Amino acid sequence: MIDNTTEGRVRAGHEPNPAQAGFSLVELLVVLAIIGMIATMVTPQVLGYLGRAKGETARIQVKNIAQAVELYYLDLGTYPTSQQGLQALVQPTGPGWRGPYVRDARGLTDPWGQPYLYRSPGAAGIPYEVYSLGSDGKVGGTGDGTDVASN
Repeated sequence: MIDNTTEGRVRAGHEPNPAQAGFSLVELLVVLAIIGMIATMVTPQVLGYLGRAKGETARIQVKNIAQAVELYYLDLGTYPTSQQGLQALVQPTGPGWRGPYVRDARGLTDPWGQPYLYRSPGAAGIPYEVYSLGSDGKVGGTGDGTDVASN
């Protein structure tokens, strides 16, 4: 008679192989359900952090570009015109230009892929203004769509 029980196989010199042991379908489904629940709780938090990070990145970049505009002013004695725009920071505009004032023209693009905007004179009598229209690309806005300006 053949003894096919675990005890019989062990006695016969055939120990069960733990590497061949697997998970049941129910166990796999439970694990997938737990992973799904964790993902639904964490994803909105991560997306919120990402949106805030882009806004903070835009604020930092606007300040850096404004500093580059100030360096341009120190070299040339005038701010770039609205017509010249921020390209004046990377392309020579005349005698005294000692730029580029930013490392790369790609640095003149906001985190949402839109070019930073520049106007001179700026609002309320300030000499210039560097700004981004936020994620929505429209004046005003809330959340990620909030405008970010140098002044």
